[in-house]
Amino acid sequence: MTETTTTSQGRPAEITETVEEFAARARAWLAESMPRIDPDNPPNADRGEEEPWLRARELQKRLYEGGFAGICFPREYGGLGLPYEYQKAFDAETAEYELPLILNTPTFTICCATILDTGSEQQKRKHISAAIRGDEVLVQLLSEPSGGSDLAGVITRADRRGDKWVINGAKTWSTSAFAADYGLLLARTNWDVPKHEGLTMFLVPLDAPGITMRRIKQVDGGNEFCEEFFDNVEVGDDAVVGEVDKGWEVASRQLYHERRAVGGGSEFASGIGAEGSTDQPVDYVALLAATGQSDSLRAQELAGRALVHRAVQDQLVEHVYHAVNDGTLPPAGGSIIRVTHAEHIQVEVDTALALAGSGGVVDDSRDLFRFGERYLSRQAAALGGGTTEIARNIIAERILGFPREPAADRGMPFKDVKRNRG
Repeated sequence: MTETTTTSQGRPAEITETVEEFAARARAWLAESMPRIDPDNPPNADRGEEEPWLRARELQKRLYEGGFAGICFPREYGGLGLPYEYQKAFDAETAEYELPLILNTPTFTICCATILDTGSEQQKRKHISAAIRGDEVLVQLLSEPSGGSDLAGVITRADRRGDKWVINGAKTWSTSAFAADYGLLLARTNWDVPKHEGLTMFLVPLDAPGITMRRIKQVDGGNEFCEEFFDNVEVGDDAVVGEVDKGWEVASRQLYHERRAVGGGSEFASGIGAEGSTDQPVDYVALLAATGQSDSLRAQELAGRALVHRAVQDQLVEHVYHAVNDGTLPPAGGSIIRVTHAEHIQVEVDTALALAGSGGVVDDSRDLFRFGERYLSRQAAALGGGTTEIARNIIAERILGFPREPAADRGMPFKDVKRNRG
């Protein structure tokens, strides 16, 4: 069978096999080439450790060599240029196999997707293809210690000196930046215009002189997040993504991809299932049995409610993806699954802890304490990809057409905006 489809860059790509033929070929290759997951001993995917990232790079190289990496990325940038249905078919075959899932977010679904939409031809060919080969990991450098949720209010600055840009400032909450090679960094390049108009996005090598990185220890004991300090870090014009002083356009596209990724609706993610032992979906039948509540109607109702949320989220991801893709919903529609993702995660975490009872807060050897540990980070689901409150504003203003919230600094040069100067 030979068909013609269109890549995300608008170039025709020839398809030589059906979805079913592609899935069959993937099934045979996975069985021969990828390690199977031991359900009793899932692979370590702790994002705060070095080893899982090295393992992910190795597995990504296998995918690339086998011809199954970057399925929805254009061929000219190292991908296969195939429609989403092929990625979904591949994912369905991977449930029993170890895949480099931690590379999905932010490397592929956010950073590479943003470069694909807004980067130069050189950046696309260099960085997207390198990530697909397993040679590069990319990270976001957006949030700042003083910035809160107002991303356009960043004060990390990039000043033009000769033929270089010199970056000074700080970023924080950068997911797994310690394991990355490059970061998409939003900096202020013009202080004389309103805040959204004076920003530029840079693609910065994280081994550049002048960068100091520190790990952040979380309340649940994890340390995947980092903070970075930039002291006269020099980059060239080739590091600019998009146009100078038009970085908000790039950042907006980046946030669009982030909200879809967090909600589980990106065509650039590869593989399905939990990243590792700490991310496994709750087995409610086993949990009820372990707590002696298998015959409890109330416990069954709680578990059933959580499973309904899980099923609805899965269906909503499919619906929103296709609706955005065919124009039924605007790109802001990704915020819908971002909001429902947070709600569904919190329902599951709360339900698991309620069913675990005392075993969730006191380790009594019944393997229930992990539900309490996971509860400590439940609120992260409402923060990743921008807060839930921001996502609701986006839905209200850009999908439902509600009037924008008032902003005292709208139209004001950023140098005149009052802010905490420490």
